[in-house]
Amino acid sequence: MTSFQSTLEDEVGIAEELAESQQAISIAEFFEKNKHMLGFDSGARGLVTAVKEAVDNALDAAEEAGIAPDIYVEIEEAGDYYRLIVEDNGPGLTKDSLPKVFGKLLYGSRFHAREQSRGQQGIGISAAVLYAQLTSGKPAKITSRTQGASEAQYFELIVDTDANEPEISVEETTSWDRPHGTRIELEMEANMRARGQLHDYIKHTAVVNPHARLELREPKNHFKFERATDQLPEETEEIRPHPHGVELGTVMKMLSATDSQTVSGFLQEEFTRVGKKTAESIIDEFRDRYYGREMRWRPPTARDDVDIGAAVSAATANKGADATAAFADAIADSVADHDRIAHHELVAAVDAAADDVEADHGTTFGDTVRENAVEAVWLEVIDAADGAETDSESDGTAASRLVADLYTLADEATSTRKDDEIIHAFAERLAATFDDEFEADNVRHRLTRTQLREFVNRAAALTEEYDDVSFGETARENVTDAVWDVMATVPDDPPLVRELDSDRDAASNLVDGMRAADIMAPPTRCLSPITEELITAGLKKEFDADFYASATRDADVHGGDPFIVEAGIAYGGEIRAEGSADVMRFANRVPLVYQRGACATTDVVKSIGWRNYGLDQPGGSGLPNGPAVIMIHVASTNVPFTSESKDAVANVPAIEDEIELAIREAARELKSYLNKRRSMQQRRKKQNVLGKILPEMAAKVAEVTDREEPDINDAVARIMNNVLVERSVKENGDGQAVSVTVENNSGTAESLEITDIVTAEPTNLSEEATVVEMDGEWFVKWDVDVSSDDEAALEYVVPNDAAFDLDVKGVESEKLTVSA
Repeated sequence: MTSFQSTLEDEVGIAEELAESQQAISIAEFFEKNKHMLGFDSGARGLVTAVKEAVDNALDAAEEAGIAPDIYVEIEEAGDYYRLIVEDNGPGLTKDSLPKVFGKLLYGSRFHAREQSRGQQGIGISAAVLYAQLTSGKPAKITSRTQGASEAQYFELIVDTDANEPEISVEETTSWDRPHGTRIELEMEANMRARGQLHDYIKHTAVVNPHARLELREPKNHFKFERATDQLPEETEEIRPHPHGVELGTVMKMLSATDSQTVSGFLQEEFTRVGKKTAESIIDEFRDRYYGREMRWRPPTARDDVDIGAAVSAATANKGADATAAFADAIADSVADHDRIAHHELVAAVDAAADDVEADHGTTFGDTVRENAVEAVWLEVIDAADGAETDSESDGTAASRLVADLYTLADEATSTRKDDEIIHAFAERLAATFDDEFEADNVRHRLTRTQLREFVNRAAALTEEYDDVSFGETARENVTDAVWDVMATVPDDPPLVRELDSDRDAASNLVDGMRAADIMAPPTRCLSPITEELITAGLKKEFDADFYASATRDADVHGGDPFIVEAGIAYGGEIRAEGSADVMRFANRVPLVYQRGACATTDVVKSIGWRNYGLDQPGGSGLPNGPAVIMIHVASTNVPFTSESKDAVANVPAIEDEIELAIREAARELKSYLNKRRSMQQRRKKQNVLGKILPEMAAKVAEVTDREEPDINDAVARIMNNVLVERSVKENGDGQAVSVTVENNSGTAESLEITDIVTAEPTNLSEEATVVEMDGEWFVKWDVDVSSDDEAALEYVVPNDAAFDLDVKGVESEKLTVSA
């Protein structure tokens, strides 16, 4: 049967014909057919997305200009369509830039800037213009006025999808009542089925942007969200990428583009947090991977019957007896000073000895003499591996020293369950492997960690085969670590940048070295976190709760980009108690209202055991139940979203870890609050019982003894270990003598703020008290610290017939007894 492929040979020109049909498309044309990728997949969601893009742009523009944002959003029905109007008080746009901002996809100023911003790609608002023209056929109407301009610019435009350029139909100047800002009007096919998501977006935006004033007017509702603070977010600064997390391809591109010639210069010029010292530590890590390390052996000792000086003298010719002896003695002393010595360290010791003897004796020790000396000494350190002893006792030969050296390392690194004979057999085989490398001209015993692991694997496999004993992965890894730790990083100069640029493996070694080096966390000046104080302020502004907590983590890094995670929790009060807690997700101060189930933030919230923090969690996993709002904010120079619509944060382990830590930090405060509240509830129950029983007992006692019924407040305070605040009033010649006594029956010191409101002017006050008069009433204020089992008193005098009202703060009501 003739195959289809075989007939292609007879079809002359098919490849050419197929080639002619290939053509490039513009990004605008692509999104014209794939608008769902940008969040415009339905009329309901398209409207919310358009609002989101316009408001995000407005917030960014105002903040960059140092202006407190004032944003107005209006949605109205317009026949078969909906009209969206968004106005802001930002700095406005110039006549030249405005058409491209709204009519050209991937046009923006932030894509290459490594600093936090809501928008980066330059797609959002132009995509909204594109969606509007596709569904209604009508152009976007844009008015903008820059600061100081006498008139505003007015444009009507659409996106030319073939060219990805703005197509302007109207361009004129106009008057506008705003002194500066931008107004966009879009008509689109839409509906209000996503009204809930729309309201959530505006409300949540108000929560994480407490410095902004927002107003939303739509066909059925009108909302205003006032500022909670005049404090604008910290101004961000662009930074260079951080070495931790940067990808290989990015580094190779940077190597091609840099002007630096050396690796050290490249690292210091192109990355943040890399100075000369850090660059050298990265280069050391690179050397370990690129060149490998050199094995550092224990040098022979006197009892090994090896004379280093004699070996040097025998290798040195025609330098005179005195100079040769001095040279040999200096090298022998230097070697003896080393606990372990690598080949390059021996070279350095020989060079230093040669230089010193040349200075003292005037005899030149050239390269050949030095090389001969190095070879002679190194042979004494590692030679004679042939005929290595097989028994465990050292006989003083070099081979036995090599085995003994490796035996010590292996014995310390492996389990005590392995007997000496097994470890010694393993050490012999590992020493023989090093000896094989010596014969293969690897005289320096220079190995990468991977090569060292292969050595260990080979020796371990032979030990398993011939000694019938297990030498598992853990033992092999531990031995590899032990030997690697005593090996020395070589001092060889790294390749030049141009050499790394053309060598993928070398560039990969550099990236691994960057990730392994200990480098300071990235600077946070490129980020603008909300901060714990303003998170709490934003939650308080929009949620009437009993408890608030917030946490802002230190900066971490992913993909070379720094990020900060923040979390906040509001609990109780007027928050809906039925069903799951409300999870609010944010990225760069932008609410994420769609794709909750596909977001790393939601995954982390569900993975936390909320029962440990006092919240109900059916089944022990998933979203907790109860009257709680949990907010998470990820601030980054490059948030890893799951799609172009920027609805969900991708599951990046580093970011997930920080999200979990931030949530747990805030949740611990919630746990303390709930534990304390439960304790107070139990205390209240006990106090209520006493409040019922003690009055009855007091009445019975008074009846039986025929005495006046006693005041039970003192008894309740002592039984409950409460703080008792008691006012007593006695008549005296000048009026009424008032005494406010604080008796601390608790086990800890307490700080109280006491205010006694009096209808007559007080005199003769205690020194620590102050008085403020307001509308015919006098507020006697007293701040007092009372130790456990101690008391304090406030005294003053007022005219007769004065009325009093006592207010006490600083102690929970359950721990307070007031008798006034």
